[in-house]
Amino acid sequence: MILQKYKIVFGGTMGAGKTAAIKSLSEISVLSTEAVNTDETAHSKAWTTVGIDYGEIKLDDGTIVGLYGTPGQDRFDFVWAVICKGAIGAVILIDHSRKTALDDLKFYHHAFKKHVNNIIVGITHVDKDPQQLLKKYRDWMSMNNYVMPIFAVDAREKDDVLLMVEALIARAEIEYA
Repeated sequence: MILQKYKIVFGGTMGAGKTAAIKSLSEISVLSTEAVNTDETAHSKAWTTVGIDYGEIKLDDGTIVGLYGTPGQDRFDFVWAVICKGAIGAVILIDHSRKTALDDLKFYHHAFKKHVNNIIVGITHVDKDPQQLLKKYRDWMSMNNYVMPIFAVDAREKDDVLLMVEALIARAEIEYA
């Protein structure tokens, strides 16, 4: 069941900022399924999403877009297909400060492209490791002939998240026009 006409999914690594991104943009109180993090080897944050996060944003024309956040741990990958059903696209958030950030992008891109064609990449936590910034991700995309917009973002900043969402919607409009 789709609650509204347009749906955008936020996926990616645990701690990359999926919940923060939805909270920064949503015009309603965010429905969150956060629970105490019991996997501190994956990330040291206290809480983590175990189901979905849900928020909404209203576009200038009155269209309501549902914002759906997925759990980042791959043991919840069965949820990703369900959440992606009917989505106009996905924003994949990758934590740049992780040593495995490029491998994370490869993994989440592969996982989500099974469910959506329209993918935007947001690289978070760039302040913790300013080296190379987006170069390694762009190089990987180029080597694999992937064409996806990529942004360095602070998931807590509404304007950063809004830019990604607008880019995703613009790509969807071009693809489905």
